[in-house]
Amino acid sequence: MIHSRAQLKKDLLGWLWVSPWVIGFLAFLAAPMAMSLYYSFTDYPLLEGPVWIGLGNWQRMLTDEVFHAAILRTAWYAILFIPIATAMALVIAALLNEKVKAGGFFQAAVFIPTLVPMAGSAMIWLWMLNGEYGLINQSIHAAFGWAGIEGPNWLQNSKWAMPSILMISLWSIGQMVVVYLAALKEVPDELLEAGALDGMGPIRRFFNITLPMISPVILFNIITLMIGSLQVFAIPYVLSAATPGNDPRAMYFFTSSMYDNAFRYNQMGYASAQAWLQLLITLGLTAIMFAASKKLVHYRA
Repeated sequence: MIHSRAQLKKDLLGWLWVSPWVIGFLAFLAAPMAMSLYYSFTDYPLLEGPVWIGLGNWQRMLTDEVFHAAILRTAWYAILFIPIATAMALVIAALLNEKVKAGGFFQAAVFIPTLVPMAGSAMIWLWMLNGEYGLINQSIHAAFGWAGIEGPNWLQNSKWAMPSILMISLWSIGQMVVVYLAALKEVPDELLEAGALDGMGPIRRFFNITLPMISPVILFNIITLMIGSLQVFAIPYVLSAATPGNDPRAMYFFTSSMYDNAFRYNQMGYASAQAWLQLLITLGLTAIMFAASKKLVHYRA
């Protein structure tokens, strides 16, 4: 009996210590998710109470051509951005992992852009990509103007909308670089030395030894990139103020559609259904990546 009371006291004390997290989880995550799931089956114009319509919102997504275009554009963004960002981050991390002068300075220079809010970055790039007075086109003109090469009208031509967003997104891969750099420093020197003794060059050692050793970190970064790509919003939202000439929806993505339906058109029920579809897609892709990683990812014992 005394032991039971002592155990109960320990349990209560433990729940007391974790209660702020539990209350926060229930109030700010579990409850909003449950409400949004309910709203996804209702017609909820915000100014009036929700009305149950069953699968109406989900059926609407099957025929919403604007939403389909946003999904396709988001998919293209993810397909292009994930491999490019992964390759660039790995190359930069490998270069920084070498013994170079002022290595700390270069690491800080790569990481600092990630500290700038995405909306602030987009505002800076909105000026830099100005077709007439932007820094990028001015630099291109100064370097290649003698050959008749001029920079494109980045934000007024829908063909350059996706490259513009990709370029801005790549500016903030510093966090990935730091993670890769930490993983590279954990690769045992003995393996690299053994590879060198076997006649492997630097490139073969990188692909045959280094990459398998840091493959769990690569998987982690790819999954976070995938989640971020499906949720891309701030950059296209700010840049869309430029409205690409012949396609005003050239910067319209999955989350853009969700935002407009929720806060511009007051269709919270439809936006909630889109949010749950986004969650299901994210979970499905994550599960596929974990399944594929069983043969591709090497975990050290």
